[in-house]
Amino acid sequence: MKISLDTQVRDIAAEMPGAAELFRQAGISFCCGGKMPLAEAADAQGLKPDTLLAQLMALQEAANRDAPSETSALIDHLLERYHETHRRELESLIPLAQRVETVHGDHEEAPLGLTAASIALYDELDPHMQKEEQVLFPLMREGNASALAAPLAIMRQDHENSTNLLRGIEHASHGLNLPEGACGSWTALYTGVRKLGGDLVAHIHLEETVLFPRFDGQAA
Repeated sequence: MKISLDTQVRDIAAEMPGAAELFRQAGISFCCGGKMPLAEAADAQGLKPDTLLAQLMALQEAANRDAPSETSALIDHLLERYHETHRRELESLIPLAQRVETVHGDHEEAPLGLTAASIALYDELDPHMQKEEQVLFPLMREGNASALAAPLAIMRQDHENSTNLLRGIEHASHGLNLPEGACGSWTALYTGVRKLGGDLVAHIHLEETVLFPRFDGQAA
């Protein structure tokens, strides 16, 4: 992702690994107020825009540097680090979100809609990962570049859909800001959702900026 001081913080948080947590630590909202340009968001928090931009660029460089250089090894990394992790975590987070909504539904900061948003993400993400596991990745391992144009286009659209659903989760959880006195379940829920979101952004980033471009020029 190419970013500048004019890039909206919501787009940076959705596409750059580690950016969401950096913004949270800096007090920058990328949920409801996320259409603000990076420079304006930095100024609002008394931060130097150029310094914040440099920190974001360092995060991106670190994410790319840590990716395995060999394609088959990168695919193995994606499968082992992200695919099964996403499934396992969503399967535990969905009932947890349902519990928190049920018990704390009358709280003004309750994450109403988070269960539905999490289910929607699972329903989008699981078939997407199956298509990668059963179609895209085998073609890549075989070096069958001529058959990759259509699958790559579908995967990129799926990524956009997942990114939009992740924004819905961020919105339903009020930017993952825990209210004072939040119970253990609520705290565990937001901790899990924060990790899931960070992992998913990193997962998509590796595919979009490292893996897929290796085949773009070859696909016919």
